[in-house]
Amino acid sequence: MKEAGKAEGKQGPDPVELARRLAALAEQGQGVMSDGIKTAAQDDGFQIPAPEVVGDAFMQIARQWMSDPFRAAEAQVALWRDYVTLWINLGRRMRGDEVIPVVAPARDDKRFADKAWNEEVAYDFVKQAYLIGSQWMVGQVKAMPGLDAETKRKGEFYTRQFVDALAPTNFVALNPQVLRETVETGGENLVRGLENMIADMKRGRGRLDISMTDFAQFELGKNIATSPGKVVFQNDLMQLIQYAPSTPQVYRRPLLIVPPWINKFYILDLQPRNSFIKWAVDQGLTVFVVSWVNPDKRLAAKTFDDYMTEGPLAALDAIEKATGEKSVNIIGYCIGGTLTAATLAYTAAKGDDRINAATFFTALTDFEDSGELRVFIDEVQLEKLETHVREKGYLESRHMSNVFNMMRDNDLIWSFVVNNYLRGRKPMAFDLLYWNADATRMPAAMHSFYLRKMYLENKLIEPGGIEMKGVPIDLRKIEIPVYQLSTETDHIAPWRATYSPSQIYSGSYKFVLSGSGHIAGVVNPPSARKYCYWTNPNNPPKPDDWLRDATRHEGSWWPDWFSWIEPLSGDKVKARVPGSGKLKPIEEAPGSYVKLRASD
Repeated sequence: MKEAGKAEGKQGPDPVELARRLAALAEQGQGVMSDGIKTAAQDDGFQIPAPEVVGDAFMQIARQWMSDPFRAAEAQVALWRDYVTLWINLGRRMRGDEVIPVVAPARDDKRFADKAWNEEVAYDFVKQAYLIGSQWMVGQVKAMPGLDAETKRKGEFYTRQFVDALAPTNFVALNPQVLRETVETGGENLVRGLENMIADMKRGRGRLDISMTDFAQFELGKNIATSPGKVVFQNDLMQLIQYAPSTPQVYRRPLLIVPPWINKFYILDLQPRNSFIKWAVDQGLTVFVVSWVNPDKRLAAKTFDDYMTEGPLAALDAIEKATGEKSVNIIGYCIGGTLTAATLAYTAAKGDDRINAATFFTALTDFEDSGELRVFIDEVQLEKLETHVREKGYLESRHMSNVFNMMRDNDLIWSFVVNNYLRGRKPMAFDLLYWNADATRMPAAMHSFYLRKMYLENKLIEPGGIEMKGVPIDLRKIEIPVYQLSTETDHIAPWRATYSPSQIYSGSYKFVLSGSGHIAGVVNPPSARKYCYWTNPNNPPKPDDWLRDATRHEGSWWPDWFSWIEPLSGDKVKARVPGSGKLKPIEEAPGSYVKLRASD
């Protein structure tokens, strides 16, 4: 009986129940399609990337390819040579011979982790055939002469998107893990996958909004962003949070953190174990954090100037009222760092010395080599964006999410397509991906200025290139101590591009390079014992010269930063309780602004 039961268990799902579920899904699908039609009707057709921009890039590549028939023929011969070698190796492997692969995936390519891709001849053949073709396509664009840098950058990026979408791992019949589970469950995984897809489309109101984590497992203030504190000040653009001390004494000089407003501040306060904010408080620092609002159409006219005035400058005034201290140290993260640099140049021009020392996390001030984000920024695309946001009042959060996800498409798109829709699994509860999905909008005026003046025209690095509140600013006037933290594999703020302030700022300057990327390289607590960082007491003109002579240290850079900031933080005073100064608490941290989710 037990054996019969086991055999019966292998027969898969009940066909009647399966038919009922499929019928229910079909009905739900009709509703989703209806929602999609309504959503599309309310839209103006704006997309990032713009299809015509992608098409134009490929047209230029095609013309360049055809302009040199000899080179094209030579490239095709090289491609076919690799495929012939693969076919020969296939025959040898089928005879049981050991052969050297024609090509192998990169060490960090997780798509081919299943052992079948190496052990089973057919799957190994499919894998290598794909890698030969995909690497050849990307390589041809990368090496193609006669293309301007912008077209080549776009060509490489969109070719990569194309070949990543065609990976055999993304198809049921070609993915050994998915195929095994399909056979074992009688297709139950695919039905669950369809249920997951329809649920994601419902959440996206007809657009596919891929779930990256189990959203139900997190609640702000409950098990994420939990460091105790109070909102002590707010205006249209931000709430200012003062965190409760965890030591009987604190350093006199407060610390102000200016996070990016492209995402939310709690990347620095995910869980107690990896919270930079909690760690800084535990070191005896009085920490204030700007929590930016998630803007809507009412804030469409807010400018980059407004973000400075109602952000760090307003925070300086509030901190003085809360603590009695005029002088603060400041941290600027990503675009928050770009704003911080502009603010420092502005305060220098105005003779305002309230900021004593500055730290920058993965922040660009020189946008000449600003990485893959440049793919989305040119005159044509900016004009389309400006036309779109002029009517809307803001750039929808989904557009920014799509851009950042495309930059890491295998990790942030295709891995979830396979997990959620082909394997029919729910994504795991992961604090970082919960934060990643908690996207924000961009006010029209601010975003247009930022993209045009920074990315397109690179005016911030130019003395007097931009004005803040009518004052021409010059980064060379920044004379305070600076600690610049960049990350080795940053795809948003490439570390070599972030190094240029070493030759611009006039005060003491320490550049530190952390292992990993834009987020993991920053959110790397000492207890994790992960990654590494490099330091160099000298600042040669070229970043590669800096790295060549740098010293590698294992683990987190956080203690190194504290050893730098501690002597700049003043003497010890009695710990300050939020609300004990002239500013009374408005509400508990993390506040209400951070809880406003975008619903585009």
